[in-house]
Amino acid sequence: MYENDGGLLSPRDAYRLMLKDYPDVMDIGQMCEALGVSTKTGYKLLKDGKIEHLKIGRAYRIPKAHILRYLKITCSTFAE
Repeated sequence: MYENDGGLLSPRDAYRLMLKDYPDVMDIGQMCEALGVSTKTGYKLLKDGKIEHLKIGRAYRIPKAHILRYLKITCSTFAE
């Protein structure tokens, strides 16, 4: 989809380009918007353990790094 010098987009670039308009820790609505899925699907992804998340009271918080991991875009450090 994205290419950089004949290869795939680096994890750092993916982090900056794909989710740049979102906060570092998202709520369920922001996550669903970023992934282009319904809220019902978003909750199912969290419930099934496909996306790691934090539950604070009744609210879910999802770090960007966990969404990138779900999308299989991983890197030991995303920003310098």
